[in-house]
Amino acid sequence: MGLLLLHVGLLFLMFSAFSCSVRSEDAQDLFVQNPDSEWERMETEIHKEVMPARAPKRKLGRGSVTGQQRAHAPGTHYLIVSGANEQNVDFEPGQGARPLPSSAAGILLGHPPNALQAERIRDPKRLVEILCHVDRMYVRIKREVFKTVDAYKYLKLGTCPVNAATGVHYYLLYLLVTDCGFKQESKPDFVHISNALTYEPTTPVVREMPFTIPLLCKYPRYFYSYQTGFHPKLQGGTIFKPLDLMNSLTLTAQDAMGNAIPGSKTYTMGELMYFEAKQPQNSGQKRLYINKCFVTASPNPTSSPSYTLIDNQGCMIDGKVSATSAFLTGASKTSLRFRVTAFIFKDAVSSSSSTQKLYMHCEIAVGPQTATPALKACNYDAASAAWKGLYDDDDSVCTCCNSTCPSVQPRASKRMTLSNSWNVDLSEEEAVETLTGVSLEDPYSPAQEDFLTYWEHDFQK
Repeated sequence: MGLLLLHVGLLFLMFSAFSCSVRSEDAQDLFVQNPDSEWERMETEIHKEVMPARAPKRKLGRGSVTGQQRAHAPGTHYLIVSGANEQNVDFEPGQGARPLPSSAAGILLGHPPNALQAERIRDPKRLVEILCHVDRMYVRIKREVFKTVDAYKYLKLGTCPVNAATGVHYYLLYLLVTDCGFKQESKPDFVHISNALTYEPTTPVVREMPFTIPLLCKYPRYFYSYQTGFHPKLQGGTIFKPLDLMNSLTLTAQDAMGNAIPGSKTYTMGELMYFEAKQPQNSGQKRLYINKCFVTASPNPTSSPSYTLIDNQGCMIDGKVSATSAFLTGASKTSLRFRVTAFIFKDAVSSSSSTQKLYMHCEIAVGPQTATPALKACNYDAASAAWKGLYDDDDSVCTCCNSTCPSVQPRASKRMTLSNSWNVDLSEEEAVETLTGVSLEDPYSPAQEDFLTYWEHDFQK
């Protein structure tokens, strides 16, 4: 079976003021209605943003400009430029008169020396196509690539499945805010949004080779505009701005009495650990929530290995593994405590170290006093095999803990916070190793060797 090589046409687009709405159900349904129409609509909007405009005027007033300088490239609405070679010094005010620098003339005439070319890589066969916009990534792949009718089940954009299909294409149409594994990386001149299109069939036999296609959208950071006059289109809506209190949220380790533990503490495996998420005292009556928490062996939240304790917008999922893991009530809802037992990553144990250093990462949010499925604190009750709200008599907000809970909106109301590190002592392993050499034979067994001999006889009597 030959390996099918796919060449992705990456379309690198610039930021714009364009915005549009996508029906919320479109991001969830497997097959979105009219995906071809949605693809064509987005292509049209993108074309409007990058289509050529009238070239800038060549008159610079009095002064000499060479013919070579006048013969610049066709003008566009924007020219992508590098921020590393800014020519701002050429336009600083000064006394007297001075010749116009050639670099400044190039900027005014539409061919600045720091201009960058937008990359466009196209696949002639258009087997795989991608559309990049400021708020979304659209990918489609032709069905002729596959030989099986249910290939879409094993095709994913990051972690997100196919959500639309026609007789010609499979579509993966997702906003960047969707939890599909989009990765953002800031470069000097571009912002990179990356992901991967993967096909990994799990069937006993395969008729196409599995593949992974890296996808990259490059959004330029700097532009020169040559359009005279801007006429903004005003649109209604709500703008959310992060409050300063979000930068003051803290996550600290505590003892069982609620006292903060300074520095780095060393625990033994299985020992209870307490943590408190807290907001400033002057933050009003907002209630504090913990959407998710996970532990890593590095302060980098994307590092591996990683173990999740709280997830799904406030569900203590580790409570299904360890009964002692739980949210704890407090005197005020402006803070939230929880406890878990100390553990280690077995694959990260080093023979040269007697301790393992770990870090807690928590996404903390503030919201209304009454919990919702998107903002809550739910513990798992093993006795009833049900989820229970921490403060709320109505446990219905916790029912989604067994499925997928809605995300909190807006993004400005939540923040990822890092705790101080702590150590877990590995010396308990020595006690386990010692037990392996201990005999568990009953020391009094020789005195009772005849017990079984007479047991059956006595029983029959």
